[in-house]
Amino acid sequence: MTLAKHDFQLNDPKIINGWAMFDWANSAFALTIAVAIFPAYFEGITAHEVSPFGVAMYNTTLFSLTVAVAYLIIAAISPILSGIADSSGRRMAFMRFFTTLGSLACMSLFFFDGENIGAGPMLAIGVLGFLIGTAGFAGSIVFYNSYLPDIVTEENYNRVSAKGFVLGYVGSVILLIINLVVITFPDSFGLADSGTLAVRISFLTVGIWWLGFAQYSFVRLPKDGNVPFDFKILSKGYAEFNKVWQQAKQLPDLKRFLISFFFYSAGVQTVLALASLFASVEMEMESSELIVVILLLQLLALVGAWAFAKVSDRIGNKSGLMIMLVLWTIVCIGGYFVAGKVQFYIMASAVGLVMGGVQSQSRATYSKLLPAGVKDTTSYFSFYDVLEKGATALGSFSFAFTGQLSGGMRVSVMALAVFFLIGLLVLVKVKIPHTRAAVKS
Repeated sequence: MTLAKHDFQLNDPKIINGWAMFDWANSAFALTIAVAIFPAYFEGITAHEVSPFGVAMYNTTLFSLTVAVAYLIIAAISPILSGIADSSGRRMAFMRFFTTLGSLACMSLFFFDGENIGAGPMLAIGVLGFLIGTAGFAGSIVFYNSYLPDIVTEENYNRVSAKGFVLGYVGSVILLIINLVVITFPDSFGLADSGTLAVRISFLTVGIWWLGFAQYSFVRLPKDGNVPFDFKILSKGYAEFNKVWQQAKQLPDLKRFLISFFFYSAGVQTVLALASLFASVEMEMESSELIVVILLLQLLALVGAWAFAKVSDRIGNKSGLMIMLVLWTIVCIGGYFVAGKVQFYIMASAVGLVMGGVQSQSRATYSKLLPAGVKDTTSYFSFYDVLEKGATALGSFSFAFTGQLSGGMRVSVMALAVFFLIGLLVLVKVKIPHTRAAVKS
């Protein structure tokens, strides 16, 4: 990656704060749109059986497939994007593009309104708005993650990575509480008898929040270089993707970690994307109940992110991740048997504690396993993100497939335990060195 030709200091608090603040900005989409409000809203205003493109399926299946397609698209184009950014030095430009694309798509969900929607233009607004918004969110993360090894030294990876997630949780919870108050007490805001307007306003506020606070990060992060664009670099990303894999194969522990990461990410990301839909359909939770559960989950995730950063510093990243994967497996198996709301609250609390920790420690562990002296960190983190997005697509497809066959979501949740078990078994063989190894170029 070619950064702008000006001096900036590693571990600079201003740059670190600017980087972490991007999590504050875009996590509002991850919480309100992808998790807390939109999934249940989508299920509530659409027909039980919908027919997009004339193909009949459950509305929950359509939602799961939309998640899968969004992440599959990003997984497919990420190598191209990283190739462009790595060769032209336009990392910031692509963060801006995907942030703008995603936030505007999020705002478009304000117009997704109706009752018993089964097909037609209104269904398309909901599906495409969510699809493009998710793609914008996922695309911006590719470039956001790649800044970490460039702005801090290795001993600070865990702390700074956790700081980003913590700010993300705090910011997203603040906005969700504001939206919860408006949705719960619409009369106080002049929204009496306005139908779904209060809920749809929350989609608008998320887009504005996301786009607005991202500007703080854009001002503080290192600026792009100024290298002329060459269309030949469109294929460079796939070449870099292959190069990263070839280098990873020279480092057995890095290769094993990536394989483990792929499988357990299929479980983690699918649970995060579809948990609220499960609560709405299987637990018959109302929107207000669901939002309270999500708030509890986010607060516990904040605690979990910091706690597992401390645990990993004490017993090592591998041991910390293994503990979390065991807990994730138990949660998925328990999801099949959960019978009441109290049991669901307990299960959601467990998810919250391991949710932030597994994401933060995975990113920090990968940073530690990168080859010594690597400069093109965007390519390496693009590879990491392609695996994560591909894993999310795989997990969501499997969730949709098992749900469509079984007619419910319990079997789908339990099936996700397989992904965690595979990831755990592979992770057992990973050794995290004290110093990073070099590879042949």
